[in-house]
Amino acid sequence: MVSHSELRKLFCSADAVCFDVDSTVIREEGIDELAKICGVAGAVSEMTKRAMGGAVPFRAALSERLALIQPSREQVQRLIAEHPPHLTPGIRELVSRLQERNVQVFLISGGFRSIVEHVASKLNIPSTNVFANRLKFYFNGEYAGFDETQPTAESGGKGKVIKLLKEKFHFKRIVMIGDGATDLEACPPADVFIGFGGNVIRQQVKENAKWYITDFVELLGELEE
Repeated sequence: MVSHSELRKLFCSADAVCFDVDSTVIREEGIDELAKICGVAGAVSEMTKRAMGGAVPFRAALSERLALIQPSREQVQRLIAEHPPHLTPGIRELVSRLQERNVQVFLISGGFRSIVEHVASKLNIPSTNVFANRLKFYFNGEYAGFDETQPTAESGGKGKVIKLLKEKFHFKRIVMIGDGATDLEACPPADVFIGFGGNVIRQQVKENAKWYITDFVELLGELEE
């Protein structure tokens, strides 16, 4: 059992930190916001709760929700223009502090690349450090499915991305921070998992995370000490 002070040391000496996006870096769940624009909010948010609680295999849950939403390219663009995601308080400062320390920051999301890249640009994270699902559209802009070859489109996908990052960049210590079951599952291969409950508390994550926070200020404080 790793002690809390050891976890803190690991966090402060990490050479890469990976953040989940929905309900962690941003306050909303992107897929639920997309469902609102497309007029199917109620049914989709119920499915999201089940998926995040770990009750349904991730790919099945994603596929099921997208089949219901059928988002067009224009609707995705409208979401970003009219209802841009809200950054969680403290995330901008935390990412910028990590970058000052030459820590690589990645966004690993089961959400959609077009939305996640918008978030990344606000945080000065290069799009090469973004791993998320790609929506596919027909030439007329209608929904044509999603790219099922992306690791983030399946259960255990975030762990696969972290394993890939370790192999490619030879990181010694990777920290994963997130609110959901899919984030918790990514450790290992992540060396440390920090559960985040600042936007929504998921019981399974709160109970199983060795380190659980509800405010990014706590992590900023660790880096300042």
